[in-house]
Amino acid sequence: MLRVRAPATSANLGSGFDTFGVAFDRPADVVSVEKADRTTIEVTGVGSQFIPEDPGKNTVGAVAEALDAPAHIHIDKGIRPASGLGSSAASAAAAAVALDELYDRGYTREELVPIAAEGEAVVSGDAHADNVAPSILGGFTIARDDGVTCIDANVPLVACLPEIVVSTRDARRVVPDGARLSEVVETVRNAATLTAGMARSDPELVGRGMDDPVVTPARARLIDGYDGVREAAFDAGATGVTISGAGPAMLAACRDETDSRDVALAMLDAFADAGVEARAFRTEIGDGATVL
Repeated sequence: MLRVRAPATSANLGSGFDTFGVAFDRPADVVSVEKADRTTIEVTGVGSQFIPEDPGKNTVGAVAEALDAPAHIHIDKGIRPASGLGSSAASAAAAAVALDELYDRGYTREELVPIAAEGEAVVSGDAHADNVAPSILGGFTIARDDGVTCIDANVPLVACLPEIVVSTRDARRVVPDGARLSEVVETVRNAATLTAGMARSDPELVGRGMDDPVVTPARARLIDGYDGVREAAFDAGATGVTISGAGPAMLAACRDETDSRDVALAMLDAFADAGVEARAFRTEIGDGATVL
């Protein structure tokens, strides 16, 4: 038996739609695999009752098929499904690393990213690598069709997860079909700023680069209390605030550990003022999937 831990992630970071991703140090999924004649799946943990165990409908089943690696797979969910924290991606990432090692397929971590992304297609309908890349590789990642760039960065983050559900498919439906040239220019400018900030581990630049005039405003309408939570986070010292992935989690960049504590409390209070229960994760940018 092999066990692999894969962390939660945040995709997009505002200005990097379907491109940017970052690994957290917590929470995480743990996937255990054993060789078998056919793939079977068992799911326990947070939200496990909502996750199908049919291999044809589960992200890890697609990964096992892509690797030609049938196994009994146990997923211990630490990341709530439909959270915007890369729940399905973490399971797919952990399964890809575990099954590759179990069957000695010999793939590099970078080569496992598109394989794990095939698992994501089961959930979202498209094989996006923006969550699976950081969950496998760690750090801040830039996912392209021709590969992934990974940057080690040290920026304190807060992820605040309200007790509401926004599915990835629903969040993609509200994305505008086009953008004005001025919005494209602003997005490129912000994405470049964010990337420079990650390369320098500069929370101020990272925060300034999170703004997005196209996708985030459309998705914000799906999150009760979004505007108030965003304002409260800035008032408490956040350098930038955006939606984490497809939502409903919200992501804030912070200057230091003291600010991250104040920001987390402010975001929780603002959600409470909107009548929404929530929980917050204070995290550093973490490592990728780890064999236990």
